[in-house]
Amino acid sequence: MTKNTGNPGRKPSMLDSFKPLLIDVAVPLGSYYLLKEALGMSTFAALAWSSVVPAVRTVWGLVRERRANALAALILVVNVVSLVLSFVSGDPRLMLAKDSGVSSTIALGILLSVRLGKPMMTEGMKPFLVKGDAAREAAWQRLMSGEAAGSAAFRRRERLFSVVWGLVLLAECVVRVVGAYTVPVDTMVWLGSVVLVAAMVIGFGVGGALAAGPMEEMLTAEAAAGRAEQPAVGAAA
Repeated sequence: MTKNTGNPGRKPSMLDSFKPLLIDVAVPLGSYYLLKEALGMSTFAALAWSSVVPAVRTVWGLVRERRANALAALILVVNVVSLVLSFVSGDPRLMLAKDSGVSSTIALGILLSVRLGKPMMTEGMKPFLVKGDAAREAAWQRLMSGEAAGSAAFRRRERLFSVVWGLVLLAECVVRVVGAYTVPVDTMVWLGSVVLVAAMVIGFGVGGALAAGPMEEMLTAEAAAGRAEQPAVGAAA
């Protein structure tokens, strides 16, 4: 008896959809804080070790897929920038300000990806809209490829979602730099995290209202249209 090594008919789970995002972003960031805060490593050592996964992912993408893994490469660049900045010491305010280098690097990377026609935030947004549904996945492909009537509007919203996130992260960077030099150091240590969370809330809220929400409506309509066409095609055949 041949052993069944997979189930091609299995509906993709949310974990399957988010796996690349978890590997490229969550693992490097999570490992950095684990190594630095829980295990007591220096900032330099924690950054260096947390760069291993994005470095391997970037090289693997170039060797096997003949293309750069955008998220992994961006996280690697962010870590390298932080490693360079970690050599700067002695000024607590400068050390607080350097944390904004992470946000600014990611923001510029996101905005550049829009300019290049490959919005980086799409990879994180798509699983929320497709929901592992085959009909919605097919509708997504039609809308992205230009086959559907609403493709142009759909692609504009897709680009807008990344633009919103890029601008929000740039604003967060500016606020943290200003705070690092105007707010007491002890206050800014915890306030920096509050600013980051606030930026995330604004990014999700504005990005959802201006882009993800309308995209979901267009995707639902296109998926319904695709389902309606299938019986007609079958009857004609």
